Amino acid sequence: MIHLRHLTLNGEIKMDMEIYFPGGKKVDAVYKGFTIKTDQPKHEGGGSTAPEPFSLFLTSIGTCAGIYVLSFCQKRNISTDGLKLILRIEKNQETHMINKIVIEIQVPKDFPDNYKNAIIKTASLCAVTKHLEKPPSINISVKKNSS
Repeated sequence: MIHLRHLTLNGEIKMDMEIYFPGGKKVDAVYKGFTIKTDQPKHEGGGSTAPEPFSLFLTSIGTCAGIYVLSFCQKRNISTDGLKLILRIEKNQETHMINKIVIEIQVPKDFPDNYKNAIIKTASLCAVTKHLEKPPSINISVKKNSS
């Protein structure tokens, strides 16, 4: 399946993602030629065969920051042995919403001290995080399928 990008009259780029329901509590997305699978945990009626959608949301934050951190080190020929990010989540017990996400960058012991602030700033450039700071509008509609 090929997904096309096209420009609208106002210069915005539109990209489509298709969402499918392959059975049970599974919900899959096809985007840019990749199928991203999700499922619900067994205690919620799913088969626990894939991460639930919210886990993918959190994963996108961590991996996005991670690619910025990785690129930072690679551009400076800094060893990435032992490099990792830890994403910590703090939830409100009443609302069950996340109040805070903390990303800890664990660097090798020979990581140059003079780069600590720079790598933090680099991780904060993550596009996913930037979208949370200025979230897009979400419009939901219904259209009858022609088939």
